[in-house]
Amino acid sequence: MDFLKLTGKTILVFGVANRKSVAWHIARTLEEQGVRVLYSVRSEARRQSLAALLAGKPVYVCDVGQEGAAGRLAAAIAADGLAPLHGIAHSIAFANYAGGPRPFHETSRADFLQAAAVSAFSLVEIARAFKPLLAPAASVVTIGISSLLVTPGNYGCMGPVKAALESAARFLAKSFSADPDPAARGVRFNVVGAGPLKTSASAGIPGYIESYLYAEKLTFRKRALATQEVADAAVWLLSERSSGMNGATLTIDAGLGCNYFDEEIIRLAMRPERDK
Repeated sequence: MDFLKLTGKTILVFGVANRKSVAWHIARTLEEQGVRVLYSVRSEARRQSLAALLAGKPVYVCDVGQEGAAGRLAAAIAADGLAPLHGIAHSIAFANYAGGPRPFHETSRADFLQAAAVSAFSLVEIARAFKPLLAPAASVVTIGISSLLVTPGNYGCMGPVKAALESAARFLAKSFSADPDPAARGVRFNVVGAGPLKTSASAGIPGYIESYLYAEKLTFRKRALATQEVADAAVWLLSERSSGMNGATLTIDAGLGCNYFDEEIIRLAMRPERDK
């Protein structure tokens, strides 16, 4: 039984970097459901590095950090006769951590604007560029974070940028719903708010391993979130089975956001004081 009703659909996935990528797990799961997946990667070098993994699949290059790149990608996909698209998965993020951890107030203008352009505004540009190619009732899903209220110092400007991404998805849902084109009014935009994951991209965040292990202890099950669990949520949002979801954030964090006063964490935190 085709419960998700995805068989025969065409969905564009942004952000595959390697086998650990959220985007790769989404794409692989979509293909298992009978979807024709189109892949967009950051650079020609990235496409070459993925040649074996994506052999025989339609792969395009789109550096969303470059103005106009989304429009050129949409034109290429249209020229190849691969429209309409029934969905887009946006799993793109970048921040410059080359200088190591620094106080948030020392974030440079260039670093903040680059992170915002790639990680948040790219969703707006992609939505605008692909609006003519989207099927009625298409679904656009982006990958955010599970909580925008926590302030991990090592995450730097990506906290505010991810907040902008989540807000952008809501505003896109609103603006598309009022578009003069009736076909655009049914396009949905949603966010998967993912807890900490073990990906190559997250490994570049200073001190991430400690944060990841701490988050694992805060989950109800004491087991870290799996990338596939995030991908499964994204695939559901990309399907018509989630038709009631629009402008929403679906939190996938194995309960860590509700478990700040976990007994084990309290015991570990207070142990130095007890031992005095």
